[in-house]
Amino acid sequence: MNAAYPPPPPAGGRDRTTAWGVLGIVLGLICCGILGVGFGYLSIRDAKRYGRSPVLGYVAIALGVLNIIGSVILRVGGHHPLWNND
Repeated sequence: MNAAYPPPPPAGGRDRTTAWGVLGIVLGLICCGILGVGFGYLSIRDAKRYGRSPVLGYVAIALGVLNIIGSVILRVGGHHPLWNND
């Protein structure tokens, strides 16, 4: 019986990979692209730490970047709904 043992779980902390990813996706879509990117990064970081899939983090970053680009395009074009265009 010379089987290898599975690696031990990381010491301390909680796995918030899914929470960061979902929060990043929601915020990246609705309002704040920068927060979407930040929470996406946190999701990827936790995914690497706990051996989980980083897909939610990458989706959150992509949607956050798209939100930022869309906001810049709307602002430059003068059609952004939250800015006073007088």
